[in-house]
Amino acid sequence: MTSTAQAPQSGAREAHPEHLGHVIFIAAAAAMGGFLFGYDSAVINGAVEAIRSRYDIGSAALAQVIAIALIGCAIGAATAGRIADRIGRIRCMQISAVLFTVSAVGSALPFALWDLAFWRIIGGFAIGMASVIGPAYIAEVAPAAYRGRLGSFQQAAIVIGIAISQLVNWGILNAAGGDQRGKLLGLEAWQVMLGVMVVPAVLYGLLSFAIPESPRFLISVGRDARAREVLQEVEGKDVDLDARVLEIEHAMKSEHKSTFKDLLGGSFFFKPIVWVGIGLSVFQQFVGINVAFYYSSTLWQSVGVDPSDSFFYSFTTSIINIIGTVIAMIFVDRIGRKPLALIGSVGMVIGLGLEAWAFSFDLVDGKLPAAQGWTALIAAHIFVLFFALSWGVVVWVFLGEMFPNRIRAAALGVAASAQWIANWAITASFPSLADWNLSATYVIYTIFAALSIPFVLKYVKETKGKALEEMG
Repeated sequence: MTSTAQAPQSGAREAHPEHLGHVIFIAAAAAMGGFLFGYDSAVINGAVEAIRSRYDIGSAALAQVIAIALIGCAIGAATAGRIADRIGRIRCMQISAVLFTVSAVGSALPFALWDLAFWRIIGGFAIGMASVIGPAYIAEVAPAAYRGRLGSFQQAAIVIGIAISQLVNWGILNAAGGDQRGKLLGLEAWQVMLGVMVVPAVLYGLLSFAIPESPRFLISVGRDARAREVLQEVEGKDVDLDARVLEIEHAMKSEHKSTFKDLLGGSFFFKPIVWVGIGLSVFQQFVGINVAFYYSSTLWQSVGVDPSDSFFYSFTTSIINIIGTVIAMIFVDRIGRKPLALIGSVGMVIGLGLEAWAFSFDLVDGKLPAAQGWTALIAAHIFVLFFALSWGVVVWVFLGEMFPNRIRAAALGVAASAQWIANWAITASFPSLADWNLSATYVIYTIFAALSIPFVLKYVKETKGKALEEMG
């Protein structure tokens, strides 16, 4: 194709910017959206029991308040691409930052339960936008030689955001005397937890003014001169800027805009490859990973752990999540996506199975017996570690690589939507399931982890080392 012939002329493939630190700063600033994605997703963990107490609601209603943010996530993710194409990537980041800020203030100062739910939806919309805009912007700005490493900033920022939210929650709880409803700064502790997100949200907004617009968007709106300036800034002075602009223009004109109709076919509505993508997304969520990030402090308190200790364990789980993510980033290109997924599935079955066993014992004086309590705690960390070093990263890598070029964008959108829906189903059902039978709930998650093994073996093809053009 013409575009491949043009690539060496511009020198983009071998581009090395004079100021790599500046390019890293640009990618890190964009990845702040990922940090807020992780922070806002997990910060609710510290407020669950306080919200239950404050508004005197049962598990089903509580679950809806927690899970309702995911509706906003799905809408934000579905619309962010169109918004970014119309007004630019930077403006989209700024809108997201404003929504994060407004959501944090509103969530910290609710006057009713429905009001809190509304602000949760607004925050979810911002999460959805950030989940799409960050990776897209980084991919468009990063020099080809550094794209993989800079692209990993988004996932790293998400897991760091989760960990920092749990650390901040733990610190606020201790400052409030170990009581989620204890007074702090004139508010209840849980309100402060939700309100603190104003700080990174404002920082994200300010950073968006310090980074350039994507060259791809600038070219799409006829601002070629500014696009050349940005390309020189991020790719270096050795790149032929005129050839580079023509290269981007050609790529944009030759792109096939995949539609939902392109996904139809086969014997079960969608093409088989689309179902494999949906399956990966659903299994990633149905092992119950977000229970660990949305409900872990509630879970530990339900089996007799002190609230302050339960918050600390939520933080240590988040650190394990970071470690596992780093392991995945190191090995995903070395040993392959499929082997990593299978290793993770086996580890998750062991961790979840041990949790199910531990939770099957009756509480003694409101606590699990010591042996079972420690088993549950260690098993929870094992589960998160094996998820993070495999399915947490591998699924997104698969979804970005496995679909044919002609349907990639639309298929990825359907698979991502399936992931948000599965996330909502697990998040909304956990409190009621836990009230019914906590051990049986973990048996269900264990079964899904076990079923993921034959699914990967039979239906998922390795994509390591293959060009995107080879997928089909």
